[in-house]
Amino acid sequence: MIKTALVWFKTDLRIEDNETLVRAISQSQEIIPVYCLDESHFETTNFGFKKTGSFRAQFLLESLEDLDANLRKLGSGLLLVKGKPEIEIPKIVQEYKIQKVFAKREVAFEEKRTEKLVQEELFKLRCELETCSTSTLYHAEDLPFSIKNIPDVFTNFRKKTEKDAEVRKPFDKPLAIHSHEIPEFRVPKIEELGLKKTKKDKRAVLPFKGGETEALKRLQHYFYETKCLSKYKETRNGMVGADYSSKFSAWLAMGCISPRYIYSEVKKYEKEFGANESTYWLIFELLWRDFFRFMFKKHQTKFFLYSGIQSEKVNSKSLNEKLASQWINGTTPSDFINANMLELKLTGFMSNRGRQNVASYFCNELNMDWRIGAAYFEEQLIDYDVCSNWGNWAYLAGVGNDPRNQRWFNIEKQASDYDKKKIFRNLWLK
Repeated sequence: MIKTALVWFKTDLRIEDNETLVRAISQSQEIIPVYCLDESHFETTNFGFKKTGSFRAQFLLESLEDLDANLRKLGSGLLLVKGKPEIEIPKIVQEYKIQKVFAKREVAFEEKRTEKLVQEELFKLRCELETCSTSTLYHAEDLPFSIKNIPDVFTNFRKKTEKDAEVRKPFDKPLAIHSHEIPEFRVPKIEELGLKKTKKDKRAVLPFKGGETEALKRLQHYFYETKCLSKYKETRNGMVGADYSSKFSAWLAMGCISPRYIYSEVKKYEKEFGANESTYWLIFELLWRDFFRFMFKKHQTKFFLYSGIQSEKVNSKSLNEKLASQWINGTTPSDFINANMLELKLTGFMSNRGRQNVASYFCNELNMDWRIGAAYFEEQLIDYDVCSNWGNWAYLAGVGNDPRNQRWFNIEKQASDYDKKKIFRNLWLK
């Protein structure tokens, strides 16, 4: 048993089903929960967009405030620092004489690089870094194949995983946490992160608010208060309103709720109200999320290259600033694309159907470097997740995991299929 451990929270901002937290508590007499506002997350990328825009930053700050409140109920609190994790985490290690740091394991390039830098600094202080895999439905160790042998086609991955692997039980929420006294939590203003506060648009599908408390409320609403889960498969291609889909994505991306916890609740729901194609389909979507995360473990930096995980992609025009600006600002010749892009610009959210269409339009009609579109989504999306975002964009650009090589949407047909009465377009284009 060690005396003091540090729990480095990242995109796992929850108490329920958090293996990192549970392990730290079981191995130490007291813990210091820490979140580092990584200044690199607020820089401008090579594509000219902020890594984190106002919508997600606001959601993050709300999530941190909620995590601190939930930790304080258990006798602890959240220590918030700002800067480079490889500088700030070791400082706290020295100050509190910490012997071990616990954190979630990363798979994407930049996140892994930061993890490695922190580990190297901790090594100099004779402090160990222990990481846990906390982001997926299926644990990597339970998959029926090694990471390097995971099929690159989702259907093959899904069928074998569903047949030969089991989802582990979620970890119970700790009942108490022993900590040093943690200073009073002060959440920074969004302007302190170099961003402008955004106005809430009343047309937004949901007034997304960050935090585990809100995530659990949303699950309660979608499953038990409305039983929308039972018709999810029929409504998931909707575009207007709060309940055509679960909208869990923002809380999943920030780790305010875990896929395993959602899975366990789906199973409880099925026992009470019956299983059908819709209850299964929510698990199916969580599997897609897993798939992209495991693809990043397998292919590493390739998802950030123009050629993706393919090698024979011919280079297209890199950037036409006028066309890119029309796409971003919703002034293209397509009213369907415009409505979706305005929803994203004004709310930080877009339906799954919309995302596929605007990405196809960007890659195939505008014929631009798909990574520019992915980088804009990174800035703008409230539910940005590195693996799902870059994995989906590569997929639609024909350089990812799509066995068909090209996913070219007929935008006019899509508009008449999914917005026949123009309800969505009228909402955003008036």
